[in-house]
Amino acid sequence: METRPSGPSEKQPPGAGRTAFIPGPRLIGWVERFAASHGAVQEEPDDGGTLLRAADGTLLRAADGALALLRAPWPVDGRPGRGTSTVERLASLASQERRLGIILVRRGGYAVGVVSGGKVTASKSGSRYVQSRSAAGGSSQQRFARRRENQANALTEAVAGYAAGVFAGHGIEYLVLGGDAALSAAVLEESALKEYAARKRLAFLAVADPNATVLRKAAADACAVRIEVTDPL
Repeated sequence: METRPSGPSEKQPPGAGRTAFIPGPRLIGWVERFAASHGAVQEEPDDGGTLLRAADGTLLRAADGALALLRAPWPVDGRPGRGTSTVERLASLASQERRLGIILVRRGGYAVGVVSGGKVTASKSGSRYVQSRSAAGGSSQQRFARRRENQANALTEAVAGYAAGVFAGHGIEYLVLGGDAALSAAVLEESALKEYAARKRLAFLAVADPNATVLRKAAADACAVRIEVTDPL
């Protein structure tokens, strides 16, 4: 899972990059500490003089060359944040409560949940085994591949059913997938989740084998501002 540094002042090798997840109410303080560590901060303009943005992101450049790309946890969708600066509006947007449906799945387990305000309000997690790939050849490899495919299919079908049961009646606005990209995408394609397949997907989360603890951290990260920091060379 991506690291959550305690603050922008942690020592890193020159040019190193890292990712932090900062809740909306703490964003302004984070930017202030980033500026205290790296010098005055300004939003980076592109060649046309407009603010450089990517996927609801705002790029900040500090006096020493350090960069921080701030990405909102979800799109504005008609509910913009309030404030006189971009950072204030982003902090306000990320502080709004949105109801998310999270599906985390890897070969070793799964966790699904409903999230609001960075907290899990309903969930289910467990383990289902899917074998690793085999290096054997010939008919043995083919049998192994079929067994592995059957295990993966059983996993995705089961997780889809669990997710549909957990999501039911919660008014899910956005979906968050995490863990194994192929498996989580396959879960969403199951007929049990047909009702949710058209929901907007937020940023994918890289997580360890899912369990209740991993789900709680994923819930907090999904509702936080994702900050990609690059230290100066």
